[in-house]
Amino acid sequence: VIGAKSDIGIAIAHKFAKEGHNIQLASRDSHTLKDDCSDINIRYGVDASFYEFDALDSNSHKKLTLSLKKMPDIAIYVIGSLGNQKKDENEIKQSIEIIRTNYEGLVSIFGHLANLFKIRGSGTLIGISSVAGDRGRASNYIYGSSKAGVSAFLSGLRNRLYPFGIHVLTVKPGFVQTKMTSHINLPKKLTTNPEKVANSIYYAYKSRKNIIYVMPIWKYIMLFIKLIPESFFKKMKL
Repeated sequence: VIGAKSDIGIAIAHKFAKEGHNIQLASRDSHTLKDDCSDINIRYGVDASFYEFDALDSNSHKKLTLSLKKMPDIAIYVIGSLGNQKKDENEIKQSIEIIRTNYEGLVSIFGHLANLFKIRGSGTLIGISSVAGDRGRASNYIYGSSKAGVSAFLSGLRNRLYPFGIHVLTVKPGFVQTKMTSHINLPKKLTTNPEKVANSIYYAYKSRKNIIYVMPIWKYIMLFIKLIPESFFKKMKL
């Protein structure tokens, strides 16, 4: 689980551990995951270890894959930076960092893992994208553009790796109540929680789905939004 300190990341780790999978957690300041590893080990009786990972330090990513105790059967990229659209419009450096974190980090580590999985002939790569990537909107196009890139990258990777038996899953959660969104007043009927995201990912993995919307209603909301003609859409306050 890459980005294991996030609410969604740790929920995913617990779900897969509960189902009998050994767990490898990766994040910045990875020493803070020591207690989580102990908890997972004691609670589920599986092996759990932690590794240092910085999404922005692409030079270290290959080294990480070679340092793992065991090459994983499943790799899940959960890292996401939402940012602040209004502020980041005027802080271009921050905009670029958000895009690098969400997109470049995934491209780099999944690129290395994809090549290793291809040689082995098995494995699953799971990336957390977003409904925000389905169409650029004034309210969140910096974050949304990075997630659009994630969706396109995973689609191409899926197409490339399918002949080699590699499963690639794109996950679009919609609104999730986490620390990252705690400052936002989210609509309850359109909002899920990390545990439900984790459950959805696990069952999508088991059934080898290609793309999932954790809350199916978002598929139809975004379909409607994508159908709005650009001449009208650009005048809307979305």
